[in-house]
Amino acid sequence: MIKNCLQILQLRWLKKAFMVKDDGTVEIDVPGHITPHSPENIYEPCNETFIDDVQPIRPQQIAMLIVGTQGDVQPFVAIGKRLQADGHRVRLATHKNFEDFVLKAGLEFYPLGGDPKVLAGYMVKNKGFLPSGPSEIQLQRSQIKSIIHSLLPACNSQYPDSNEPFKAEAIIANPPAYGHTHVAEYLNVPLHIFFTMPWTPTNEFPHPLSRVRQPIGYRLSYQIVDALIWLGIRDLINEFRKKKLKLRAVTYLRGSYTSPPDMPYGYIWSPNLVPKPKDWGPNIDIVGFCFLDLASNYEPPKSLVDWLEEGDRPIYIGFGSLPLQEPEKMTRIIVQALKQTGQRGIINKGWGGLGN
Repeated sequence: MIKNCLQILQLRWLKKAFMVKDDGTVEIDVPGHITPHSPENIYEPCNETFIDDVQPIRPQQIAMLIVGTQGDVQPFVAIGKRLQADGHRVRLATHKNFEDFVLKAGLEFYPLGGDPKVLAGYMVKNKGFLPSGPSEIQLQRSQIKSIIHSLLPACNSQYPDSNEPFKAEAIIANPPAYGHTHVAEYLNVPLHIFFTMPWTPTNEFPHPLSRVRQPIGYRLSYQIVDALIWLGIRDLINEFRKKKLKLRAVTYLRGSYTSPPDMPYGYIWSPNLVPKPKDWGPNIDIVGFCFLDLASNYEPPKSLVDWLEEGDRPIYIGFGSLPLQEPEKMTRIIVQALKQTGQRGIINKGWGGLGN
């Protein structure tokens, strides 16, 4: 009874505070009578370094649970290679599409559920994780359920192509894995989250999947998006916890649903691009971009080399692994823009199907 009342109150509050737009982003409007106040915890930047005090860590078996397209997976390949060079055994668990990519980098692989092309198409259409229409809900839920139920085997099961058993002693994950915190709780191992966009509440800018006019609503936007995602997947998570992990269900009284507030985060962008907010504590770092040198053995075809040397430097145009809803139309726009500006261009077909 109490749970149902809390759910009703929560839904009523959310409906007053936000509106999901047609593109899946969340528009948040803060009532005018609310005035800004200083956050309770402002952390002063620490300029001290403790590198000399760091003790060597014994070799660990580390599972990396990464959901997304190649742009999401690639930084973790670089991180995994570095961890491996430091003596750790690294298993990168991600979608089956990237098995060759991971194995060629010299890391162990384990397949996660979900199709990155379906997930990317959903993101392009909805501009985020939230569905813009009822028809999208079941599609996203089925993908998330498949991902969630593949996480525990990724941490403690033997992959068919490997003769060595694996049991994770630590987990690295990105937020779209969703079930990562619950698997870490079940295994009783440390978890560190990394991501390429901000996922931690701050007063300095809003959640990337929200539209907020008033700065007073910036921190609130993270709480609303977190609650909305939880409302959409809570039954999947609690079913997973009770039936697979034999853990108690997550209650509505929990303050943060997708991850505990004290969870360590590392954000993969340059602090020169977006500096660390003053209200992010010492458990949150901006670690810079994680590059993977893929061109060290690349030999371009002679026709490309000759074409490059024939004229001015071309403009590169590509959308990586993001699909396009109208690739033919976008191709025409690109070619027309090159013609009008008199530029040479290289178009990367990618997953979007440019140039058809």
